Parts: sequence; C-alpha cells; structure tokens
Amino acid sequence: MSSNNPNTNPNITEIATLIGDPSRIAMLISLLGGKSLPAGELARAAQISPQTASSHLTKLVEGGLLVSEYYGRHKYFRLAGSEVAHALEALQAIAPSKPVRSLRESDRLKALHFARTCYDHLAGKIGVALTDKLMELKLIEQSGKDFILSEAGRKKLIAFGVEVDGTTGTRRHFARQCLDWSERRHHLAGSLGAALTRRLFELKWLEHLPDSRAVRVTEVGTRGFAEEFGLMDIQ
Repeated sequence: MSSNNPNTNPNITEIATLIGDPSRIAMLISLLGGKSLPAGELARAAQISPQTASSHLTKLVEGGLLVSEYYGRHKYFRLAGSEVAHALEALQAIAPSKPVRSLRESDRLKALHFARTCYDHLAGKIGVALTDKLMELKLIEQSGKDFILSEAGRKKLIAFGVEVDGTTGTRRHFARQCLDWSERRHHLAGSLGAALTRRLFELKWLEHLPDSRAVRVTEVGTRGFAEEFGLMDIQ
C-alpha cells in the first residue's frame, strides 16, 4: 500500500549513497555550522573543481539534503534543516576516526572538540558540559529522546533572555537530545538549544573562530558561565 507520507517507507539507500561520496560529505560537513556558503567555497572545502562541485550540489539539492538560494547574482547553499544536521552529527558519532595528517588539522580538530556549532546549537565539550549543568540544576531533565524544561528552568532561561515561549509553536523538536560526535554524549539541541545558543552569542560569551564553526569562549563568557550556571574551568 502506498502512502503520501515519505517517512512511512524511508529510502535509506538513496540517502546513504548521497552522503557516502567523499566530496559530498566534505561539503555537507562544511555546512554543519548553519551558515549558507557559495559553491566556490564548498568546492575548496572538498578539494574539487567548481564544475564537479556543481554536479554534486545539484544531487544534494535534488536529494533534499541541501537548499539553494540567491543573494544578488551569487548562489548559496545551506543544509535543508536541523534534521539533516542531526543525522550528520549522529553519523560522526559512530564513524571510525581518520588519521590526523598535519599539525594544522590537529589544531582544527582540538578547536572543534572544545566547542562548535552543530547547525544552530552549541556542541563539543562546552555544549555537553552546559547540558550536564542544566540537568544538575534541575532546569531540564531527560525524557526519552528529548529533554523536558522544568518550570524552574523556564523561569531561569526567560530571566536570562532566552526566547523560550517563542520556540514551542514550531514543528521542530523543542528540546532534543543530540548525540555529540566528539564527546559521545548528548548536548541540548532543538529550538530551545538554538535559542539558548543564540543568546550566548548575543551576550558575546561565545564567538566563532575565523572561517570555522569552532567556537571560542570569551573572557566575558568565562565569567558568565561561572556566575549564571556554576560552570567552572571551561578554558
């Protein structure tokens, strides 16, 4: 029996084939920070020619993993949504490690392990540590594959400036558990994780490293995490 709902009989093979190509996965991982990037930058990330990149990007858009949009005369690409980012993060968590071939690559990986954006929420050592602290303070608690925001947590985050109420009316998961590929534990994702991360950037507790989705905790952030959440020694 056929169905109009594509999720009733998912074609995993098709998606696995799309993701399995080394050039395409390199471009997808480059977009995990949540930004839109032009084809030329994605071609450089995958170390392929612009013509080859164009062919790969067309397949990724047709496969529903990317969306494209024009800014002026230039075409940009981004992940099709948080579910794509969630799947990529989960795949990285179960994938075997590749050998590190240079000091530059080692430094880049250390920065990503420490703190990074996973689509639009905080991941890495800091993301997991903050999630653990929120649970320790009983601001959130685990429930199945999600987190539940307690009343105390709601009041705390609203006072902190997080748009809690504005995140509940969407189709997106409200407070999802996302398996962190570097820590092998969960960090807070979903619309609540995105809203909290957005607030941390607004307060300049966090800032992106140049040309990377790796994140640095600022001096203001170090003090803030300690004072607001009791999160110490995060540098």
